[in-house]
Amino acid sequence: MANDNWIEIGTIVAPQGLKGELRVYPNSDFPERFEQRGQRWLQRPSESEPQPIELLGGRFIPGKGIYAVKLAGVETRDQAEALRDSRLYVPMSDRPKLGEDQYHVLDLIDLEVFNQLTGELIGVVVDVYSAGNDLLEVQLHKQPEPAPPKPEVAPPTRTSKQRKPKRQVPHKPATILIPFVKAIAPVVDLNSRRIEITPPPGLLELNENSSPITEEKNDGMDA
Repeated sequence: MANDNWIEIGTIVAPQGLKGELRVYPNSDFPERFEQRGQRWLQRPSESEPQPIELLGGRFIPGKGIYAVKLAGVETRDQAEALRDSRLYVPMSDRPKLGEDQYHVLDLIDLEVFNQLTGELIGVVVDVYSAGNDLLEVQLHKQPEPAPPKPEVAPPTRTSKQRKPKRQVPHKPATILIPFVKAIAPVVDLNSRRIEITPPPGLLELNENSSPITEEKNDGMDA
């Protein structure tokens, strides 16, 4: 659901046991979202807007990376099964307050990234990943030149066979990964919608088309 009023905190993936508990894959690093009793909002796959629902409690399941939660009114496994693929939300106003040099992921998306040493626009933040240190995925402002088209294949003869043309893969904009640490990204100006970096040698040339590892992050940020 694309709605700036809500933060998605998790997805219901399966029932847990026989008494109506639900397995939730978290999209939040804040355990209280799933463990503390209180109101949450539930959006079923067939609905366009989330509806209020009471979270009665929950617990983390070690080794599986998921939570088992109990929602009011869900008493049986069949009722829990009916909520598969539903999503849990909290209001945007419920975002936790962060400390100095901590940022919500949603606030970083679409920020322009500049090279502080040259003033050059490098690109725009399109995603944020957690992999030891947080990483900004930045879509490059200057995209590399496309590869030249391959020469036309000659028509088949009596002694040759026509090869099937290769399936065309959609072009994906080139990106780079920039470590989101103070030494490399010393300036984050949310008001001006910009980040300034001091890239070490070679950083801007690395893995332009990498596929990184994959709201809320509390490792210095939150979505």
